[in-house]
Amino acid sequence: MKINRQQFFEDVYQVVKLVPEGRVTTYGAIAHFLGAKGSARMVGYAMNASHLQEDVPAHRVVNRKGLLTGKHHFSSADEMQRRLEKEGIRVSDDQILDFEKHLWDPNVELSF
Repeated sequence: MKINRQQFFEDVYQVVKLVPEGRVTTYGAIAHFLGAKGSARMVGYAMNASHLQEDVPAHRVVNRKGLLTGKHHFSSADEMQRRLEKEGIRVSDDQILDFEKHLWDPNVELSF
């Protein structure tokens, strides 16, 4: 099955917009929710391009271990951490503290 890249990116952005303030999700959780399990890297590509979209809280997407792997795509090296901390999420050495407490999984939170 071939994925329409533009549509996939738009779908990723719609999921990311649902992540509540003070919570984070992962590239893999988004991919799984969109029916593209194993496409976490493609979600990462979408997040790298998210600066072209308005109102996409890209700072709320981290890797499966809670690492701020996307921080290099922000305006400064500490911007992602600053935004997370503003929402009450503590970060140390580019890793979210109490990661499980802050994890928002669309596969659980948006299940019908």
